[in-house]
Amino acid sequence: MKLLPPLPSIPLSTIYLHPDGTRLSLLRLDQSDGIISGNKWFKLKYNLEQLHNGEYQALLTFGGAYSNHLHATANACRQLGIPSIGIIRGKHFRFLSDTLLSVRDMGMHLHFVDHQEYRHRHDIGYQQDLCQQFYPHFGRIYLLPEGGSNTLAVKGCAEIIQHITSPFDVLCVPVGSGGTLAGLIHGLQQHEQKQIIGFSALKNELSLEKRVTELLHNFPPSRVNWRINHDFHFGGFGKAPPALLTFMDDFYQQHHIRLDYVYTGKMIYAILQLIKQHTFTAGSRIVAIHTGGLQGNQKVSA
Repeated sequence: MKLLPPLPSIPLSTIYLHPDGTRLSLLRLDQSDGIISGNKWFKLKYNLEQLHNGEYQALLTFGGAYSNHLHATANACRQLGIPSIGIIRGKHFRFLSDTLLSVRDMGMHLHFVDHQEYRHRHDIGYQQDLCQQFYPHFGRIYLLPEGGSNTLAVKGCAEIIQHITSPFDVLCVPVGSGGTLAGLIHGLQQHEQKQIIGFSALKNELSLEKRVTELLHNFPPSRVNWRINHDFHFGGFGKAPPALLTFMDDFYQQHHIRLDYVYTGKMIYAILQLIKQHTFTAGSRIVAIHTGGLQGNQKVSA
C-alpha cells in the first residue's frame, strides 16, 4: 500500500525585521503537500505506517466542526483507500461546517456525540467501546487520538526540525492538542540553548502543559526551555473576531501569505505584538511554524 509521499523542500520566509535586529521567519509547512499540508503530514506519517503494519481495516479519530486534523486524516485515508470514522463533538448542528462537509465528501463516516460524551474521548474504556461498536461494519479499527497527538505523532513532528535551514534562537508553534509542540521539544533535545513557545488556540485550556509533558513521557528527558502562551486565543477555538480577520487580510496584502484563523493567524499576531513589546532579546532569530489548515478559512464564525 502506498503511504504518504516524501515531502519536497519547505521554504523559510523572513516576514519581519524589527529595528532592534529581531528577525521573524516563517517555515511554510502549508506549502508541503496540498491538502495534507502542514504539521498534519508529520503527525500522520508514522501512525499510517503503524496502521498498515498492524493490518487494521479502518481508522477512527476525534474532532470538532473546524478540525484540521479531521480534514487531513480524511484526505489521507481516501488517498490510501482506508475507511475512516470521525467522532464529532456536538449533536445539534443547524448547518455542517465547510470542514465537516469536506471530510464527509472524502468518505469519512461522521458519528456525532454530545459534549458530555465527548469529554470521555481520552478514556481507554470509552475508546474500546467505540472500536467494538464500529467493528461489525468496519473491521479492526486503528484509534488515533484527537488532533492526531500520540507518541508516533511526536516522533514524526520531531522531524520538522530537519527542515529549518537557518540558525534560530526561538521556535514558535500554535498549540491545539500538544503533539506538534511535544515533537519540536523532542527534536531539539540536544539544543538546550533554544527556546520554544507554543501559542494556545484554546481559551483557558491550562491543561495543555500537562498534556505536552505526558506526550513526552516515552522519550528521553529534554532540557529545552519551553512554555505555552495563553493570551492570544481571540475568544477561543474556532473564533474569528473582526480584529483577527483584519490582521490576516493586512498580512496577506503585505506578504502574500495566507494564515488560518484557527491557529497561525493568532500565533503571528501574538509574535508581532510581543516583538513590539520587546519581549524577546534584541537580535533574536525567531522561526514560526506555519501549520497549514487553510481549508478552514472557507467559512468563519465571529
